[in-house]
Amino acid sequence: MSAAPPSTVRPPLSTARVVVAVVALAIGGFAIGTTEFVTMGVLPDIAEGVGVDIPSAGHVISVYALGVVVGAPVIAALSARLPRRALLIGLMAAFLVGNGLTALAPGYGTLLLARFLTGLPHGAYFGVASLVAASLVAPHLRGRAVSSVMLGLAAAMLTGVPAATWLGQQFGWRSAYWTVVVLAAMTVAAVLAVVPSSPGRSEATVRGELGALRRPQVLLTLLVGIVGFGGMFALYSYIAPVVTDVAELSRGTVPVVLLAYGAGGVVGTVLGGRLADLSLFRSLVGSLVVLGVLLVGVALTSPYPVALFVGVFLVSVAASTLAICLQMRLMETAGEAQMLGAALNHSALNLANALGAWLGGLVIAAGLGYRAPSVVGAGLAALGLLPLAISAVLRRRAGRTPVRLAPAPTRQVRVPAA
Repeated sequence: MSAAPPSTVRPPLSTARVVVAVVALAIGGFAIGTTEFVTMGVLPDIAEGVGVDIPSAGHVISVYALGVVVGAPVIAALSARLPRRALLIGLMAAFLVGNGLTALAPGYGTLLLARFLTGLPHGAYFGVASLVAASLVAPHLRGRAVSSVMLGLAAAMLTGVPAATWLGQQFGWRSAYWTVVVLAAMTVAAVLAVVPSSPGRSEATVRGELGALRRPQVLLTLLVGIVGFGGMFALYSYIAPVVTDVAELSRGTVPVVLLAYGAGGVVGTVLGGRLADLSLFRSLVGSLVVLGVLLVGVALTSPYPVALFVGVFLVSVAASTLAICLQMRLMETAGEAQMLGAALNHSALNLANALGAWLGGLVIAAGLGYRAPSVVGAGLAALGLLPLAISAVLRRRAGRTPVRLAPAPTRQVRVPAA
């Protein structure tokens, strides 16, 4: 291979520079995670503020998820040729504007529109950020680099969402979204300051990018995410009545259980990066199997408070590990459209959210009780193994042909463990 022209040679990045670059990308994940889940914490305040009932206010959550599902593939396909740092800044600027419009929304209709617009850059941001982080490190460390970016999302569940919820309850629900605006502005400044510039794919076309959706392995992995990860949301969507009606704990205990869930997310995100680097496909299968078993355990032991806390924590560990493995698998199977693959993971997970919550609601409405959604979740995890089995057969037939991620703009360096 011929040497690069002198004009394209960049000075090598230090390990410290790579670390701060990944941290800058993770701040964006923290902001996105905060805005995605804080709405659930201030939903009664939003309903009162815009003059609707709580079920109607719940549509605010749904339209955000719809924005994620629509925006991830469309933006990723349209923007593949753009320089990646500039794209990250643009996506986070759009996210900032969306949250600002949310905080300023005068009524219910404008609030719905603002939340839809805010969701559009969600998946694309994580897709670009994952690809940039992976390009900064050696191949055997890419799982850890991607999980470090996703750690911002897990950290939001642990600290950002509770803090923003408290602000929203104390100073009005709009203050929660102004907090996210500040976080988005911090991300823009940090990315501009420390994330290395890197070119897009000049040869990319929208048709070529969306062609990844014709790849059987991509579609099978998306199906694993939609169905298998839906099992976690079947439990999480109804965790409050599980705490109060099944374990017979006070309403004040619900945030503590959610804190255990957030802590499990941090552990699982870190663990997922390491396992993906060791053996991606086996880790994907293993995390899905463990998730199903743990959901059965929660269904059986949730009347016992200690067991419920432990079970929720472990379910979160397994689910977060699964999410990282899904992200890496999509990046591996999407061919040259790796940014699209990484972005599609977030579309799949939002569809999983809708599927798990819907099926969990059906069994509750059928009178089967609040432990039933966990059983449904275990069934979804088991169903997720079917596309994985098909994927394994196709993989064995085709042989293992690793797909290279985009080359790093500088020399690869080792990233300390997240």
